Amino acid sequence: MDIDSRFGAELDKLAKVIVHTGLALRAGQDLVVTAPVEALPLLRRVTVEAYRAGAGLVTPILSDSALALARYRHAPDDSFDRAPGWLFDGMARAYEAGAARLAIVGDDPMLLSDENPEKVSRAGKAQSRAYKPALEKISNFEINWSIAAYPSAAWARRMFPDLPEDEAVTKLARAIFAASRVDRDDPVAAWAEHNATLRARTEWLNGQRFDALHYTGPGLDLTVGLARDHEWHGGASEAKNGVVCNPNVPTEEVFTTPHAHKVDGTVRSTKPLSHQGSLIDGIEVRFEGGRIVEARAEKGEAVLKELLGTDEGAARLGEVALVPHSSPISASGLLFYNTLFDENASCHIALGQCYSKCFLNGGDLSAEEIADKGGNASLIHVDWMIGGPETDIDGIAADGTRVPVFRKGEWA
Repeated sequence: MDIDSRFGAELDKLAKVIVHTGLALRAGQDLVVTAPVEALPLLRRVTVEAYRAGAGLVTPILSDSALALARYRHAPDDSFDRAPGWLFDGMARAYEAGAARLAIVGDDPMLLSDENPEKVSRAGKAQSRAYKPALEKISNFEINWSIAAYPSAAWARRMFPDLPEDEAVTKLARAIFAASRVDRDDPVAAWAEHNATLRARTEWLNGQRFDALHYTGPGLDLTVGLARDHEWHGGASEAKNGVVCNPNVPTEEVFTTPHAHKVDGTVRSTKPLSHQGSLIDGIEVRFEGGRIVEARAEKGEAVLKELLGTDEGAARLGEVALVPHSSPISASGLLFYNTLFDENASCHIALGQCYSKCFLNGGDLSAEEIADKGGNASLIHVDWMIGGPETDIDGIAADGTRVPVFRKGEWA
């Protein structure tokens, strides 16, 4: 299918949303973009729109599925303990110099599912270590950044294996455009309205100043302590460089920082997690004192345990996010095998690194001060879904008072 000609108008709108709402790109600002080669029709439009907005220099970095698989099929064993640190160091320097960051996703989310899980894990760890200088600029929200999606044929085939390719791509494209609000007459205005709704949720939660959240539901009895001086965010947020951007296109969540040492109880995933090309499904874990002490999965358990062993912070939480079961992505009934979408269909938690912006005056805090308030540190940040139509959540105040936050998967 020629997506470029079939959905040209929608791709034009998506490029405008990415540049003006997702990134809120400033005149004179450079832009670093990563994208799969299949996403060139969108990348070209984003580049044009960025230069029209006054971008200084747009630098694309392309990936290719066949090249990725070639490594696993033919590379020597020691290749899997290496990563291009020189490239990530250069990206970090670009961000230090003021560049914005865009990731366009669209690869087959299960590309590596048939590859050696031990090699996948080793490569992931090497990548995480090498990427840390650049990731810190993003997780600390020092720059304006965003993630958006392109409907590639490989992704569409994975989601809709029983459909002819043209039909599968059409269905995925329409789902992406609807979730990203580019099926509206004025997508930028639709995003402004949506951001206002999310802001109202965060203002209510920030006014409550809960000490903890208590989750109950099928396979779920979990108390998540919240970090001291935590702050809820959602939708558009201001980066340290003063730019108000939307890091995720789409987004339905409001989120904050849990206390890395105050999470207790049991939880089961409600949707599969696609991680580094492998599927992890039926996750069940038990927390004690903030750390996962028991973990199993119906599928991909070896990958899960390798992930949890990445470093000391990998088995602790860095994010907790609230999403109503009636969100548009949940209502679509689709499993995208991509966290950018699937996390916006369900309440979720994230293993690993916390976001420094999710603290009062977070931009002024050192790593030591964040840790003292309960923020987690890790090389990873991996979201997985725990919410559903039977999820209840209570906010617990300092005096033990309980306030309903969610009932039956919806805002109370």
